[in-house]
Amino acid sequence: MFDVAVIGGSFAGLTAALQLGRASRSVLVIDAGAPRNRTSPGAHGAAGWDGRPPAEILARFRADLAAYPTVALRAGTAEDVSGGPDGFEVRLAGGDRVAARRILLAHGQRDVLPPIPGVAEAWGRRVLHCPYCHGYEVKGAPLAVLALHPTAAHQALMLRADWSDRVTLYGAGPEGLDIAALEAAGVLADPRGVEAVRADDAGADLFLTGGGTARVGALFLAPRATLEGSPAARLGCAADEGPMGRFLRVGPMGQTSLPGVFAAGDLARPMPNINFALADGAQSGVACHASLLFPGFVPPLEIAA
Repeated sequence: MFDVAVIGGSFAGLTAALQLGRASRSVLVIDAGAPRNRTSPGAHGAAGWDGRPPAEILARFRADLAAYPTVALRAGTAEDVSGGPDGFEVRLAGGDRVAARRILLAHGQRDVLPPIPGVAEAWGRRVLHCPYCHGYEVKGAPLAVLALHPTAAHQALMLRADWSDRVTLYGAGPEGLDIAALEAAGVLADPRGVEAVRADDAGADLFLTGGGTARVGALFLAPRATLEGSPAARLGCAADEGPMGRFLRVGPMGQTSLPGVFAAGDLARPMPNINFALADGAQSGVACHASLLFPGFVPPLEIAA
């Protein structure tokens, strides 16, 4: 039996494993090999790694963990978790089972992209979600925002303020979108939808309803995020509704509503960010260790809180 099974081997999960490995605790990191930012050519805003490919950073993380003999990495998908503290069982795709005293969920979320041809292929390169993560690289270019959700207004106003003076919001948008306020701030509102995207190294061509086209540096959109089908959803951890989807409710030590289950990273925050994932991973890893040493020291989060 492992002391901790970490489900998800990206920034949060590997950071948590590092804390536990340095305490000489037995840890198994189970990773499906599909980090959320895998399509991005560079991870920006992370000090010391700004612009480095996410895969390169994660490879370095895994190399660091190799120095700790109590930490093991296993490729695979966790399909279910059952049991309780000191007796959890993780069932993997293929039927193998792993026993652990504690569970640390760090598998992130899945982005649900709109079914527009070319969007998935350009996701993370010319179809983007976060000005902080990607805005500087397209600064000054004409930018587009697709009005899928009220968050689109927020994106458009941010981009217009500090990244480009040529920002166009495409689509009629959700009910209640204040087009007049956007236009007063300098955002051009175009009711035409985007039917297809063709991206290249210099930008993206948008194919609009009615036959028009537009050339932009990037198209920003806010996809829905989902925990559907994840171990977190099947466990029944308490969750909250964020701007883009549900995320797990956690306490100050990363504890969930279930005893012995902790969570870190994108699945436990309404806003994804590498820096947040690193901090969450360190906190939840330390909390897992504390709960092993002092049962009851980290109580589960009360659902009614």
